[in-house]
Amino acid sequence: MTLILNAIAFYVTAYLVPGVTIAGWSALLVVSIVWGILSILLKPVLILLTLPINILTLGLFTFVINAMLIMLMSNLVRGFSVASFGTALVAAIVLALVSLVLNKLS
Repeated sequence: MTLILNAIAFYVTAYLVPGVTIAGWSALLVVSIVWGILSILLKPVLILLTLPINILTLGLFTFVINAMLIMLMSNLVRGFSVASFGTALVAAIVLALVSLVLNKLS
């Protein structure tokens, strides 16, 4: 179920944020799988390493971490591209909001 919600969230994010493109359905599936893997393995380590900054910014630095993971994912997944770090930051915010709404609906 989480894989489907991630796929929907990335589809909506790519639709709403100019500069984020997903080439097709297979790329969307790979993006949601890679996002899940990065969120499980890499994100907790990054949050722990940046904990002082995250505390000072009241958790807003998490959006920067998510943007870095989105940029990493654009380098790893063929068919998924992000124009710039600013675009990735906006995409991280939109992705968080869309995921919040989808999780409330499910």
